[in-house]
Amino acid sequence: MTHQYRAYLVGENGVFRSAEAFEATSDDSALAFARQFTRHGKVEVWQLGRKIAVLDAAQSWPSPPRQSRSTLTRQ
Repeated sequence: MTHQYRAYLVGENGVFRSAEAFEATSDDSALAFARQFTRHGKVEVWQLGRKIAVLDAAQSWPSPPRQSRSTLTRQ
């Protein structure tokens, strides 16, 4: 079952600059989806009238870990 969410991009003056409506199966999956918008600034995530979280740009996903190179392969 999915629920309706919105991610609001918040301007420096605290006013919503834009919004993205989307569906997610849980609050956690909604937050994971909304993190992509933090590259543009602070994002508020709402499910109807319930504020889920405020995500700062610093909370965006970290870079994936680098794969280590294997040294020599024995034959």
